[in-house]
Amino acid sequence: MTVGTRPSSLPQRPSKALLICLVISSALAVIVLVGMLLDGGPIGFGLSMLLALAPLPLLLAAVLSLDRLEPEPGLHLGFAFAWGAGVAIVLGIVLTLAGQAMFARAGYGEQTVDVLGTVYLAPVIEEALKGSALLLLLVRRREIDGLTDGIVYGSMAGLGFATVENVGYYVGAFSEDGVGGAVQLFVIRGLIDPLGHPVYTAMTGLGVAYALTRRGPARFAAIPLGYLGAVLLHGLWNGTATLQSLGWLGAAYLVIMGALIGLVLVTVRERRQLVAKIGTYLPAYQPTGLFTPPDIKMLSTLSARRSARKWAKGAGLGQAMGDYQQVATELTMLHLRAEREGVDPAGFAAERDVLLDALSRARRW
Repeated sequence: MTVGTRPSSLPQRPSKALLICLVISSALAVIVLVGMLLDGGPIGFGLSMLLALAPLPLLLAAVLSLDRLEPEPGLHLGFAFAWGAGVAIVLGIVLTLAGQAMFARAGYGEQTVDVLGTVYLAPVIEEALKGSALLLLLVRRREIDGLTDGIVYGSMAGLGFATVENVGYYVGAFSEDGVGGAVQLFVIRGLIDPLGHPVYTAMTGLGVAYALTRRGPARFAAIPLGYLGAVLLHGLWNGTATLQSLGWLGAAYLVIMGALIGLVLVTVRERRQLVAKIGTYLPAYQPTGLFTPPDIKMLSTLSARRSARKWAKGAGLGQAMGDYQQVATELTMLHLRAEREGVDPAGFAAERDVLLDALSRARRW
């Protein structure tokens, strides 16, 4: 193993070939959707793309900032985003339209069919499809080893979905009311409520992560409960939007923001617990020479980690310091998994030794 790569001998890692294939399939689905959106004309489509992508860097940074101690692999994060932006949204449109067609054939009026599709069908179908990204990542479960991981992956799938969906909404607004209509809708969807879909699907991610990181059969109830929370939040927003009442829409917004605050608090609490465990587990490795008391102190706070990376970057050792910090965190998380789930001693020793070897390589630099 070389510094900067994940240990190849660690079990339960997702197959890169599988994830690459899924990312490609999502990209193809996006191309299909783009073809559908070109009905708005090149100017409307170009403006809509610009408006949808403008807040994306800031939103991505906000989501990724939740998982700074042990950043998830870029390929897996990219897969979750691409799944939401491609497969989930295309299938969501197809299945929702199919459901609405069934209601229409049953004799429901056009207005009723629209409400049923927006308030009931869309949340149930879309949250199932976006949340399925979490289940596909379970081909190898070790990437989701904390509640924060589930929240981040769910948020990434939601961001991908929202980005492409916003293009469609902005195209529609441009077709009806020109540039002013598209910009007005952007203020609502892109500035006031840009985190709706990420919050919804993060609820599913939270449920999946809880089921994976707790013990006992009751933990699996967290998956449907998380999905139910996602559907209820999504349906609440869509339902109040159809009422065209600022009061009800404001109330729904506050509920969703409350859910967002709750998710952030979960990540903060988990981060503090992990930092505390660094000071519990790593001192035992001081005799190996891989950790000194100042090292452990540095690893135990985010500000000290940032300062160390800044110093190392100036000395030309930024990559080595980043690897050292990440592998030290993974070693702590290995102990946490063993404490939480129980592992056989041989398997624990094998994973530990791979991580210690990676720490040794980084420290030698």
